[in-house]
Amino acid sequence: MPRPTLYIAITNHGFGHAVRASSVAGAIQKLCPDILLILVTTAPRWLIESYITGDFIHRPRAFDVGVVQSDSLNMDLESTLEKLKEIRDRQRSIIASEVNFIKQNQVGLVLADIPPLAAPIADAAGIPCWMLSNFGWDFIYREWGGEFVEIASWISECFGKCDRLFRLPLYEPMSAFPHISDVGLTGGDPRYNINEIREQFGIKAPPEKTVLLTFGGLGLEQIPYQNLQHFPDWQFISFDSQAPNLPNLLNIKNTDLGKSFIRLRPVDFMPLCGRLISKPGYSTFAEALRLEVPIVSLTREGFAESPLLLEGIKNYAQHQILSPAEFFDGNWEFLRESLQPPRLSDKLDKLGSEAIAQAVVNYFQSN
Repeated sequence: MPRPTLYIAITNHGFGHAVRASSVAGAIQKLCPDILLILVTTAPRWLIESYITGDFIHRPRAFDVGVVQSDSLNMDLESTLEKLKEIRDRQRSIIASEVNFIKQNQVGLVLADIPPLAAPIADAAGIPCWMLSNFGWDFIYREWGGEFVEIASWISECFGKCDRLFRLPLYEPMSAFPHISDVGLTGGDPRYNINEIREQFGIKAPPEKTVLLTFGGLGLEQIPYQNLQHFPDWQFISFDSQAPNLPNLLNIKNTDLGKSFIRLRPVDFMPLCGRLISKPGYSTFAEALRLEVPIVSLTREGFAESPLLLEGIKNYAQHQILSPAEFFDGNWEFLRESLQPPRLSDKLDKLGSEAIAQAVVNYFQSN
């Protein structure tokens, strides 16, 4: 009998979608190592490998564009629209090429986060398409008006062919999807003992004075690192390869200390930190919420998912919300202020990756 094969299609936008899809893929592999994983994404292999410890096939393909950005906050709508039209015009050849690949490789199920064309691809291949997300791209584009409205309608049509949506917390209604299952937060678990990491990297500051700076795969163009001088007894941690060499900044990308650890990720450092500073991003927020690490977030204008995410951390996390001016132009006095408590006493379900993984394994075992 052929090996059960899962085709995982991931949005071509930043690192967040790749992180959460890979965290689900890693959970699937732990539950059932026999399932062959095909990760279809332009995200770098090293990122996927930091969540999937076993073998997988990496197929670099882009079926959508997400948003064209110069960094994690600045969007180029004109280029985004141009690339979306190009993908829509090429959809027949994209679908035909992938259907051929799916049939050749005897794929049994498509799981997508959340390129719209994944559903028509699966439909044309005669296999189910399941998706996972807290928002659809139709929701993002529709708000921008003009020609984006027509693109959003095309995307909603694609999503209508999805057989099952795993809707993650901090969501928009996602009304284009005919069959919705609500699940908990996705994300990776810290891989190492925090005392081992603290000792290896010489982190002496207490958690309340240890801060993780993380702005997703695209980063920020100009992080005001000069503000770190106001906090000499604090420890800041960054994965920004462009970060300067400062006495109280541990730059994971530019240090040799981590050689005894395999593929360190922001989530591996979160348990050491009294807060993380980020921009609105589901994967970072979800991993922090799973570990109950306080979140300090910038606001982000013009991206419809951002208010949902910010409402989510106000409801479920200790938090601070910063304007871009406070972050870029201030002296970071906000670090000396008290965090706001969560508005709700309820906790979010933290087992989304595991729930989706179990559903996929059950599907293969019953088919």
